[in-house]
Amino acid sequence: MKAAINKRIQAAIAGAASLTGKRFGLLVASSLVATSAIVAAAATNSTDNGPLAALLGRSLAAERTPVAAAPELAPEPVIPSSSSPEAAPSPLPAPEPLPVEAAPAPEPAPEPQPEPAPTTPTAPTPEAGQIKHVFLISLASSGYEAAFGSTPQMPYLAGTLRPQGDLLTNFTLLDKAPLPNSLAAIGGQAPTAATKANCPTFDDCALAAEDLTLVDQLGLAKFTWKAYMESMVDPATGQPDNCVYPQPDAPPSDVVGGYSVTLNPFPYFHSLLDLGDCALNDVPFDGLEKDLKKVDSTPNYSYVSPNLCNVGVSGQCPAGAPDGAAAADAFLASWVPKILASPAYKEDGLLIVSFGQLNPAAPVDPALPPPSDPLKVGALLVSSFVTPGATDAVAYNPYSLLRSTEDLFGLAPIGKAADTKVRSFGATLRGGESAAGD
Repeated sequence: MKAAINKRIQAAIAGAASLTGKRFGLLVASSLVATSAIVAAAATNSTDNGPLAALLGRSLAAERTPVAAAPELAPEPVIPSSSSPEAAPSPLPAPEPLPVEAAPAPEPAPEPQPEPAPTTPTAPTPEAGQIKHVFLISLASSGYEAAFGSTPQMPYLAGTLRPQGDLLTNFTLLDKAPLPNSLAAIGGQAPTAATKANCPTFDDCALAAEDLTLVDQLGLAKFTWKAYMESMVDPATGQPDNCVYPQPDAPPSDVVGGYSVTLNPFPYFHSLLDLGDCALNDVPFDGLEKDLKKVDSTPNYSYVSPNLCNVGVSGQCPAGAPDGAAAADAFLASWVPKILASPAYKEDGLLIVSFGQLNPAAPVDPALPPPSDPLKVGALLVSSFVTPGATDAVAYNPYSLLRSTEDLFGLAPIGKAADTKVRSFGATLRGGESAAGD
């Protein structure tokens, strides 16, 4: 476990080395405040610390040994003074004592041996089941019928991809906005008023360092991960950059058709900011195609987020280009074949096409009745380990995405994913022994 902590510290150093100027200052400031709070809480043996605090606390406690106190010296005897006004008479000499046989010296007491330090039980190392590479694509939904209905607006998804996979017909969002769903899908966080309002300022939605995520778990278990963000650039330079997010007191600075931090949940977790994981693994989209070429360069978990146009938000694409659901479908038609052709997917992969928000400007077809539940959006699983053309009517939500992925990699559920009512498709797909938490 200490090796895992050292690995995370090295990641922080490497992440900090890639930052400059104001962003480096923000990383250092947040690290000092948040990480110091975790260490202080762990050192005081607080019972209300999160998993990351307990982890750091155990690491620190292993280095502490009590220092023995030096014994106090006995006071020297006080010799009375012989000076007085009158000299006292000399006493008669005392008779010599009879010789007494000396008693044997007592044997020295054995030195007390230090008690062995208590050991923390070692948890078994998580192991993945038959699926070892998960690809999650998160889109905006124009409605279940637009994606999977009889006359869909996404013909590649419904006509080409759907027959290859397992359709989750009862997958439902927690809210129409993106952040409540994505923060739940990677961290088990419940929606808040701030996340439902797309975070008036960045700090309104930032989460404490002890709030762990799926990718924290993956990193500690020595699995790899990356988040691929289309059009993510440094707003100051316009150049591709890692883990881009606004100032703490600033609102999201969206570019029409471009990158939006509201589509990128990872910078909102201080557990990823403070130890450098976000700076290392939350990367521009351009790296995806290169990483797909080899199994060794393909992360165990890949989170793929298109820009505001290709994610499927109406009014974000150039005039004359596909828009809304059609733009999202065109993105899938371009990139899903590359994922399905990759060595990692062919070996042991799972593709999840999920919807993480509603398209706020989706056109309404007056010929169709309004949906009974607008948050019902559906999702699709594609893998050699699922039955082509299958249908799963179990009630799933973004917590289920988290729980299912944890099950696939043998991880214990965190946050709301640990609730007993949360259903998981991962336990079945895992194969072999039961997943953690079942």
